[in-house]
Amino acid sequence: MSHGTGIAPMLNVRGGARAIEFYKAAFGATERFRIDDESGAVVARLAVDAAEFWVADESPEHLNFSPHTLGGGTVRMVLTVEDPDAMFARAVSAGASVVWPVADQYGWRLGRIQDPYGHHWEIGKPLTGTY
Repeated sequence: MSHGTGIAPMLNVRGGARAIEFYKAAFGATERFRIDDESGAVVARLAVDAAEFWVADESPEHLNFSPHTLGGGTVRMVLTVEDPDAMFARAVSAGASVVWPVADQYGWRLGRIQDPYGHHWEIGKPLTGTY
């Protein structure tokens, strides 16, 4: 059986098990795969509807660093949803901080949050057409 081609980001965090619970609360993510090791570190594949991403505890010995270690992230996540205002509010309610509020800009209904693990998420949808 072929799985096709895909790209899914892996977010390095401090406190992977807590991060998974945050993403469940903030975005309604579900776990599709998870490994916990004896030290408490975790690697998990999560999905928001069909959109997949991975979460892993940082491992500097393997050159995997969290935004907290680096003093910022190098990638922004773009989460395209039918109701950006509701998803944005849900994420803030779960503990995300507002970078800028949802507004109509650049042809999108779009806002940006920072999750408690240092990753930035732009949550939105195009103002015309389908997302």
